[in-house]
Amino acid sequence: MLGAIAGDVIGSPYERWPTKTRDFPLFSAASCFTDNTVMTVAIAEAILDGTPFVDRLKTWYLRHPHVGYGKIFAKWAAHPTDRDPYQSWGNGGAMRVSPVAWAHDDLDSVLRTAGASAAVTHDHPDGIQGAEIVAGCIFLARTGATKDDIRAFARGRGYPLTATIEQIRAVHSFDVSSIGSIPPAIEAFLASTDFEDAIRHAVSLGGDSDTQACIAGAIAEGFYGGVPEAIREQTLARLTDDLRWVFDRAIAAWVTPRRNPSMTLFQNNTMEDQ
Repeated sequence: MLGAIAGDVIGSPYERWPTKTRDFPLFSAASCFTDNTVMTVAIAEAILDGTPFVDRLKTWYLRHPHVGYGKIFAKWAAHPTDRDPYQSWGNGGAMRVSPVAWAHDDLDSVLRTAGASAAVTHDHPDGIQGAEIVAGCIFLARTGATKDDIRAFARGRGYPLTATIEQIRAVHSFDVSSIGSIPPAIEAFLASTDFEDAIRHAVSLGGDSDTQACIAGAIAEGFYGGVPEAIREQTLARLTDDLRWVFDRAIAAWVTPRRNPSMTLFQNNTMEDQ
């Protein structure tokens, strides 16, 4: 989860002012959490408490209603009796799915829950597919898969992933569709050498920077064994108390019990495929 939130915060200033360079400040006065973080926390709390996803999404929207939501989602979330999905093919289901990959211990459960968490709003096949693929990539990353394994999984679920990060950067622009934004975000992780490198690749695509960095960061956190302390501190300092409280609960429930005591917090997975 922290990798997703860190990517969101770092990418937030560059959604309005996109960049095509990897040489940018990680944090500034403009760095803040957005809807990616709030909805990630909503999914985490729903799983922790066993409450319906739809209820938590609406509750957390009302707590933080002005952090960059799409117009259709905002209209849905603000309407107290509207509980039906709206066939979205956007990347909203994928941006919030990282808790699912930590809450379950097998890939089938991860994929099933990821699809369900997306479908309460993003019930178009592209929206569900995106959430499932991102959750699967995070799960594989945190359970020791190589980058070749993760690439093969995404390809097997329908994302070609044939272009290099340089080729993508040359032509990519702002795109909130699942099919247009998620594969480049996954490639940003696959091209990386460490957590920060993944975030810099994602932001430098010049697209939906906070969401793409959120996705790349979520996978990178699992693969590289954590988030560097300096980034962790800067990220958590920008969260409100209510967001931090749910984050701490999730870490205590899902991350800390699974951490291998013999592994340092930021130990890399095998790098043989890089």
